[in-house]
Amino acid sequence: MDNNKISVGLDIGTTKIVAMIGRKNEYGKAEILGVGKSKSLGVHRGVVNNITQTIQSIQQAVQEAEAEAGLKINEVTVGIAGQHIRSLQHSDYITRANSEVVIDEEDIDRLINQVHKLVMLPGEEIIHVLPQEYKIDGQAEIKEPIGMYGGRLEANFHVVVGQVSSIRNIGRCVKSSGLELEGITLEPLASANAVLSQEEKEAGVALIDIGGGTTDLAVFKDGIIRHTAVIPFGGNVVTEDIKEGCSIIEKQAELLKIKFGSAWPGENKDNEIVSIPGLRGREPKEITLKNLSKIIHARVVEIIEQVYVEIKNYGHEEQKKKLIAGIVLTGGGSQLKHLKQLVEYITGMDTRIGYPNEHLAGDSDDEITSPLYATAVGLVMDGLKRQERKRVETEVGHLEAVSEESGEEQVVEDDGPEASKKERKSFLDKLTERVKDFLDNAE
Repeated sequence: MDNNKISVGLDIGTTKIVAMIGRKNEYGKAEILGVGKSKSLGVHRGVVNNITQTIQSIQQAVQEAEAEAGLKINEVTVGIAGQHIRSLQHSDYITRANSEVVIDEEDIDRLINQVHKLVMLPGEEIIHVLPQEYKIDGQAEIKEPIGMYGGRLEANFHVVVGQVSSIRNIGRCVKSSGLELEGITLEPLASANAVLSQEEKEAGVALIDIGGGTTDLAVFKDGIIRHTAVIPFGGNVVTEDIKEGCSIIEKQAELLKIKFGSAWPGENKDNEIVSIPGLRGREPKEITLKNLSKIIHARVVEIIEQVYVEIKNYGHEEQKKKLIAGIVLTGGGSQLKHLKQLVEYITGMDTRIGYPNEHLAGDSDDEITSPLYATAVGLVMDGLKRQERKRVETEVGHLEAVSEESGEEQVVEDDGPEASKKERKSFLDKLTERVKDFLDNAE
């Protein structure tokens, strides 16, 4: 099989590390060839804090995926999250030398590169710059400025910022695992690509991805990402609370949460009791399900309220910014019983659980379409997109080279929509290159 056509997503989470190998089938859907997952030991709240352990976990996940797919992996697309991620709104403009010439890619590149010069806090790096809408000579709400005339081009940007060291550490782990870094993507964006439909993004939707260490939020409206946030709490703090509240060990707390946990205390009768074996000859513990769900409820409410504050920060209470499609919950934490009802109760917004089957081939394994794998599926799709772009670029490069050799005029006419235009290098591609350079020089 052609190795150019496959892409590998590596989701380095706080609880688990997933390596997923996928390719595009003839219908343009993603077909998953192999999945490997391992327990993540060196990651805390989305940030690597033990490189050696993380490398071992990555290698284990990758080997499993390779065995299942019968392929050797060399490049991966990684997701980044963690409490160091923040986002801001920024607008910027450029004045064009000649307003008689139509606006092209280069003008937009110039504008975007200008945003890059924003002064960040020490140790921070811009990860994504996402244009929201453009203004040309004061005319607002322009979605696509290419091909228009104008002297002053301005845009509002959603800028996502993260810590350089955390990003480099992830790059380091990947490289030391014997893999190449193909791309870096913000995890909430990856999850959103995997579970949201285009209609939802148009109507306005908030994606809440509840992971082990972090809860990620991505808000879309009119098909464009409007707000992102990473909240440094996830399913693990719920387990911690159960562990503390019931004086049991973590493994038992996790099992209790998954098997009997509920986010809604009213559901359980007073007499429902679970008995937990004591440690080494001690008496077993009896825990009422009502107490269990009270503990879970308290913490989950706190997480949802923090996310809701971020949704309000985006401004969803304004008529124009209303999120008509409400909220989509995904990630392992979204599987908690009655969570959907609780979220609807707190936010007053329609809610559904998001499964990453939006772009997967129809015959995909049930396990893969679990919300647990939303980020991994999103990263695979991201990698596939990136390869598509590279292919287009090499084809365009090839055409240009051929026409130069023959000494004739360029034959590719660049007016049809079919003309392959070189896609702009996204920030992430530039960032990936910077991280790669840094790692290569640091060896």
